[in-house]
Amino acid sequence: MSFRFPESFLWGGAIAANQVEGSHLSDGKGLSTSDVCPNGAFNEIVERQDGDFNIKDIAIDFYHRYPQDIALFAEMGFSCLRLSIAWSRIFPNGDDEQPNQAGLAYYDKIFDELAKYNITPLVTLSHYEMPYHLAKNYQGWASREVIGFFERYAKTVFSRYGKKVKHWLTFNEINVTLHEPFTGSGLPRDCSEQTRYQAIHHQLVASAKAVKACHELIPDAQIGNMMLGALIYPFTCNPDDVQKAQAQNHDWLFFGDVQARGYYPSYMRRKFAELGVNLDISADDREALKETVDFISFSYYMTGCASADPNQQQQAQGNMLRMIVNPYLESSEWGWQIDPKGLRILLNMLWDRYQKPLFVVENGLGAKDVPNEKGEIEDDYRIDYLSAHIHQIGEAIQDGVDVMGYTSWGPIDLVSASTAQMSKRYGFIYVDRDDDGNGTLERKRKKSFYWYQNFIKSQKKIKDIATFIVAMMKDHHYECKKVGLPVLFSESC
Repeated sequence: MSFRFPESFLWGGAIAANQVEGSHLSDGKGLSTSDVCPNGAFNEIVERQDGDFNIKDIAIDFYHRYPQDIALFAEMGFSCLRLSIAWSRIFPNGDDEQPNQAGLAYYDKIFDELAKYNITPLVTLSHYEMPYHLAKNYQGWASREVIGFFERYAKTVFSRYGKKVKHWLTFNEINVTLHEPFTGSGLPRDCSEQTRYQAIHHQLVASAKAVKACHELIPDAQIGNMMLGALIYPFTCNPDDVQKAQAQNHDWLFFGDVQARGYYPSYMRRKFAELGVNLDISADDREALKETVDFISFSYYMTGCASADPNQQQQAQGNMLRMIVNPYLESSEWGWQIDPKGLRILLNMLWDRYQKPLFVVENGLGAKDVPNEKGEIEDDYRIDYLSAHIHQIGEAIQDGVDVMGYTSWGPIDLVSASTAQMSKRYGFIYVDRDDDGNGTLERKRKKSFYWYQNFIKSQKKIKDIATFIVAMMKDHHYECKKVGLPVLFSESC
């Protein structure tokens, strides 16, 4: 194979405000829904009391250390950093009439710092958080009023940063409300299906209104959606399993269908009827939804299986999902099944479905990185994982798929969204902090830091990416069979 990624391809990493910034009440910021989930998105919601503390209150202190961290990203050769704006830093309560100027000024500094290194910001408007006041007093996205609050927030940041930010996303993993309603929409976890899907509808309308505002206020910008890429295979070739897999894929593709096509797909009529859901959709809503995204972005960590057989109960949990274990795949320390080839399959599926550019905006391996006797992090397992997934993106591009870029999840260690752990590490950069909040917050380059740096550099210097990847795999004793590389690579290792 002789292949080189397009020159316009964006390479970088992805972070989220609530997992890196800290300073959860500094400079006028209000509480977010993330701030009241001290043990992660799956665990209890805790009303904050004066003097209490959780690990996200400081996180990795990106709020103060961003110049150092961005310099490290630049050292790796990033051309793109995906990050989010904390909505509650701009509108502390969500329903405020005027924005918090200190919050606006903070992100000005971030974008200016990125510009120093020619790093393109890809900015998510809402990443697993919203102002807690809206969840507590408006029932989150169950309230139609929140559409207007979000539109005001979106227009505020578009107007403020329009000359500095040309790539935007509306909601992170917008389909997560199906699995974690408080994190996704500020809803009670025991909400009815009617409430859940009405809130989702309000989010979809708000997303479309943000797309319209972006197109009007920043005509030269691009704005996309962001889905949790939850590819499901049939457990067997039994037609019942195939149909079950199709239905489960529809559950999340529905979001992309609305955002990319501008209307509800017909298959949702039956879904809503079976659930007893009767949505309040106005004529204005239908008109608003016609404003579609410019590109499709998604996270990709694992795949799973679906079976119509009730005896197939063995499940793996990954990100916010529970799926039947695929017996052909290995799993990470946290039980997330590793499927590089599934990324190629998913890219082809989304390209065939939407014919819009695609962006892989999250992909990474959470692992317990332990320094050796020299204090170094030799994370060959992460290099293996990322190498295999990047290879499959290259294969998809050769299949004819239009892929804009790749931002690995957590280029620097951060607080896990699902478990609020520091020990679940994704980064190329080690942060000295443990799950109890102890540590110096010192940054240290891992082995993967230099691998990614060299890989990005290679895209500017060599035409034969296959030769380079094989060389890198040899350097790091890559086990080809574990990640499903083709024979070409296996024979070279």
